[in-house]
Amino acid sequence: MASHWRILLALALGLVYGVVAAYAGWGEFTADWIVPFGTIFFRLLLFVAVPLVLASLITGIASLSDLNKLSRIGGKTIAIYLGTTVIALIIGLALVNVLNPGEFVPEGVRLSLQETYQGDVEDREVAAADASSRGPLQPLVDMVPDNIIFAASDNRRMLNVVFIAMLFGVALMLIPKEQAAPLLALFESLNAVVIKIVEIVILVAPIGVFGLIADTVTRVAGDSPADVPQLLGALGYYCLAVLIGLAIQVLVTYPVLLRIFTPLRVSQFMPGVVQAQLVAFSTSSSAATLPVTMKTAQRNLGVSEEVASFVLPLGATINMDGTGLYQAVAAVFIAQTLGISLDLSAQLTIVFLALLASIGTAAVPSAGVVMLVVILETVGVPAAGIALILGVDRILDMARTAANVTGDVTVSAIVAASEGQLTPVGGAAVHEG
Repeated sequence: MASHWRILLALALGLVYGVVAAYAGWGEFTADWIVPFGTIFFRLLLFVAVPLVLASLITGIASLSDLNKLSRIGGKTIAIYLGTTVIALIIGLALVNVLNPGEFVPEGVRLSLQETYQGDVEDREVAAADASSRGPLQPLVDMVPDNIIFAASDNRRMLNVVFIAMLFGVALMLIPKEQAAPLLALFESLNAVVIKIVEIVILVAPIGVFGLIADTVTRVAGDSPADVPQLLGALGYYCLAVLIGLAIQVLVTYPVLLRIFTPLRVSQFMPGVVQAQLVAFSTSSSAATLPVTMKTAQRNLGVSEEVASFVLPLGATINMDGTGLYQAVAAVFIAQTLGISLDLSAQLTIVFLALLASIGTAAVPSAGVVMLVVILETVGVPAAGIALILGVDRILDMARTAANVTGDVTVSAIVAASEGQLTPVGGAAVHEG
């Protein structure tokens, strides 16, 4: 059985087990004997994320041979990433205004959710206050680390790692080849070792995915599984709005872009990217999925190592189409639920802030919720309103991460095709025109 089918089967079995465990009261057993396998799998993926970004970006940039090529590929990458995020934000705002999901939340459920998640709201408000008090150029300051070892020791500082890798790659490009060769060989060897570790980790992915999904279901159910249907029913319309938006982005926006700018067909692309989507869905982390994303883009879709090594690590850091769409829908949904009207200028503000947030949001589970608090406060919606969505956030986090990763791979294919470095599996290389 192909690995993505094994992962999909494990996902389904984990879902069934989680529901049964929630209703049978097996929460403690699940936490003690099932969840650790999911945690180990997640940690293994995070374990290789930093060395993979360092090694792949450094070797990828150094192999570009000149700064003109770097600036050309970098310019295309960032422009397309920002463009797809704007499209996602527009889709999200259009859907939430047409469907008006906030009107379907009963008053009793609204008050119950606010009371249940009050503690989580306060924690995120503190984090958001720290984020909103920073100056306009603080993200640029945060990008530059003052300690290489410290930056590489925390997966939440992936933007620092990207900066270090790009700086090293440019420096290796500029110094004489005989001086660069020993260090470049070291990073090339490290990259090969990390890729092999990824292949080993993927062998146990079904077990890890089973544990992660079982944990998610039992956490959502909590101590009152009987309340889950009422919760999902009340928030189902909101979830539907987010999922429809993500589906449009993944099944319409990306295929149209691929059709226009690459020779890849949807029948080639979707089966090729499904393994990365499933891992992203189960881990809710673009950073943890990055090793699988790179393997998928190169082996299944024919993206060159040079382009994949540059575009995909950058995408895992700054490209959050699914997160941006979710933030747009969630902000307006909360305002609708609380009876607050948002005019056109407020919704344009949401687009602008969500676009900036998509660049600075950490590629780890639920990081988008913190940035959502900042957006809510800016447009005059009480941040305590996030209590309305926290109950289903984990599920939507899984879906939007899968959309983020799909966007990363789409952009890598577009950039590779524009550079004549896309070789569809079973086909000839696409030459730059």
